[in-house]
Amino acid sequence: MCGPPSQLPVPGLTSTSDRRLEIKVLVVEDDAELARAIAEGLRHQAVAVDIAHQGDEALAKLGWNTYDVVVLDRDLPGIDGDEVCRRVVEGGTGPRILMLTAATGLDERVDGLGIGADDYLTKPFAFQELVARIHAVSRRTLRGAAPVITARDLAFDVPRRRVHRGSREIRLTAKEYRVLEVLMRADGEVLSAEELLERAWDENIDPFTATVRVTIANLRAKLGDPPVVETVVGAGYRINRSEP
Repeated sequence: MCGPPSQLPVPGLTSTSDRRLEIKVLVVEDDAELARAIAEGLRHQAVAVDIAHQGDEALAKLGWNTYDVVVLDRDLPGIDGDEVCRRVVEGGTGPRILMLTAATGLDERVDGLGIGADDYLTKPFAFQELVARIHAVSRRTLRGAAPVITARDLAFDVPRRRVHRGSREIRLTAKEYRVLEVLMRADGEVLSAEELLERAWDENIDPFTATVRVTIANLRAKLGDPPVVETVVGAGYRINRSEP
């Protein structure tokens, strides 16, 4: 159960280890040790995770970055979780919200859902259930977007994580799937290496790393010719939608 972080299951040995989530999550929890334990567990599930310990910090990160899901402690100091939730919902296009609280009463759960949270989980909780609920609310985000995105002869079935080029299915790593999805959803817009780092990795990544260049090179090799991922010198990368 996710009471003290020491009770989290060992990452990679839980029943969720085969359920990889190529998404980005913001964990907002004032208990630093619990936040760290949740983040470490999610990273072992191939989830990119940022952490905030206060409401104002969470709102700042939500303004700077793009997230699929916010795991939001309701009982934050200062700007509380309810207010963070309201502001995200008022934005209209924000991430899904999974609210956490120590309160177990029905009224508290109803109140949390009433202000716009997508799901509710009471503490202590099993880590497997947290991952399952993140998985469930992230699918709701996917339903609001095109389930299959295409570029030329490339088709990406996002919910099923299946990529085809013509009749050939292409197997990718979790991070390659994420980078390809970000590029394809940008619809030909040039994304810098920094923007790809922000959207596909978490804040722990070294901004000077070559990981974007390496991931793009591996992705190109797997997608084959003619190249569909284009380098725009001095600017970044984009999906080339024009026919060769």
